Amino acid sequence: MPSGERRRVRQSPCRRATARGSARGAEGLSGGERQRLSIARAILRDAPIVLLDEATSNLDIDNELAVREAVVNLLSRRKTVVMVAHTLPIIRRADVIAVIDDGAVVERGAHEELLALGGAYARMWNAARL
Repeated sequence: MPSGERRRVRQSPCRRATARGSARGAEGLSGGERQRLSIARAILRDAPIVLLDEATSNLDIDNELAVREAVVNLLSRRKTVVMVAHTLPIIRRADVIAVIDDGAVVERGAHEELLALGGAYARMWNAARL
């Protein structure tokens, strides 16, 4: 559990994880908290396959960093993680990255391999570093 989550639990009246929002949703949570909750559920369920669609979109910097940490945690558990991302640093550690253009895979490989190709992935990576 990230230190921020531990702090929240310590500050809660029950001093343990408590439910927020309704049983079917998380109305009382921010977008980043909902993202982190979803990833935490995947970890706790020990799901063999996790699907993430733009896990860091529309997040403030604190929540984005927490979600990135959670994704790294998932990857370290050797899960199959299928991730759609336009923010490239979050996928850098992936075993295989597929670049899709117009519905077709145009490049496939690890981060360093794709950079060495000098194709679409390398152009996107370099543009993101500006």
